[in-house]
Amino acid sequence: MADDRTALLVVDVQNDFCPGGNLAVPDGDAVVPLVNALGRRFRHVVLTQDWHPAGHASFASSHPGRKPFGTIELAYGPQVLWPDHCVQGSTGAAFHPGLDLPHAEAVIRKGYRPGIDSYSGFVEADRRTRTGLEGYLRERGIAKVVIAGLATDFCVNWTAQDAARAGFETVVVEDACRAIDLDGSLDRAWAEMTAAGIRRVSAASLAI
Repeated sequence: MADDRTALLVVDVQNDFCPGGNLAVPDGDAVVPLVNALGRRFRHVVLTQDWHPAGHASFASSHPGRKPFGTIELAYGPQVLWPDHCVQGSTGAAFHPGLDLPHAEAVIRKGYRPGIDSYSGFVEADRRTRTGLEGYLRERGIAKVVIAGLATDFCVNWTAQDAARAGFETVVVEDACRAIDLDGSLDRAWAEMTAAGIRRVSAASLAI
């Protein structure tokens, strides 16, 4: 069992990121049993949840003539355009029904500001707007975060890098994540995480 200074951070295990969802990560639902098993090893579990209003600026449908997976410039820089996904209150935004973490202590919602996307559980895509997760973890006395969920190359990567940047010891459980892998994004993500000092482990090898 992990000690009181370690938390499992489960990133965006939601219906729209699983097979059949609007922005399905290949094999995304395969993380569910692994995440459930990991959760039983932690006293402290926190979930993040993508939570977009309808018409969000990151949706291709909000930009006439644009298609999903293209890129535009928003006020804070380049933005990938996505299919509509994780719309507030929708079935797609709900956690996967197989996710079984009843002892999770907090849910951090992100991406709910209409004009700002949010991959990271800590800081939104403008790199200024904070979610409150860092403060929550610090007030709980957490020093180390172990991260699992969806997708490795976007929300897991950004969350892990921001955790490390904030001074938390950061570990990503590779087999408890799945990737979109858009134009080499998975290899880039692992290179960035390694450069940030983030450890990459398997669930079986995880020492907590």
